[in-house]
Amino acid sequence: MSQAMRLLECPQCEQMSLFGEWVIESDGRPDLDDCRDDFKLWGCLACGKPQLWYEPEDSDESSGPQRLWPQVAALAPGIPSSIAREMVEAHACFDAKLYTAAAVMVRRTLEGMCIEQGTQKKVLFQALQELRDSGKIEGRLFDWAQALRVLGNQGAHFSEESVRREDAADALSLAEALLNYIYIFTAKYEDFQKRRQGSVN
Repeated sequence: MSQAMRLLECPQCEQMSLFGEWVIESDGRPDLDDCRDDFKLWGCLACGKPQLWYEPEDSDESSGPQRLWPQVAALAPGIPSSIAREMVEAHACFDAKLYTAAAVMVRRTLEGMCIEQGTQKKVLFQALQELRDSGKIEGRLFDWAQALRVLGNQGAHFSEESVRREDAADALSLAEALLNYIYIFTAKYEDFQKRRQGSVN
C-alpha cells in the first residue's frame, strides 16, 4: 500500500475512515499502462475492505471521481420506475452527505407510493392511514411509514436541527423495506396462495 491517504466513507464500517491507496502494477502489459492511472484501489485502514474508483486525470469537479465498487444496492425490479427514481435520488443525496435532502426524498417516495397504490387522500398522514385500513400495510409497517413521514417533515420545514446521518441511513433502509413489502413480497405471497389453491383443487 502506498503512502497516499484519503478520507472516504466506508460502506462496510458505515463511517468516514482513512483509506490508503493500493498501487496497481501493470507488470509490463501495454494494455494496462494506459488505464492504470485512471483506476484507484483504496483500502479502508479500519476494516481492510477495498473500494475501486475511476479517477481520470482530466476529470473536474463536475464529473469528479466515481466509485465503481461497491455500488449502492439496486432496488428490486418489481418496484415501479417512478418510485425507484425517487429512491435513487435519496441515495444520491445521502452519498453527497445531504442528509436532510435525503430525508425529504424518502418522504417524496412515500407520497409516490401512496399515489401509485391508488389512495384518494392528498395529505400523506391520511394516505398512509388509508393504506393501513385497506390492509396494504400492517401495524409495524404503518409505524415505520409514519416515522419516515415525520422525519421527512423535519427535513422539509426549516428548523435549527438538521437530519442526522444515522437517521437518514435508517430512513433509506426502512423505505426500501416498505417498498419491498408492498411491491415484492405481497406479490410473491399472492402467487404462492394461488399455486396452493390450484394444487388443492
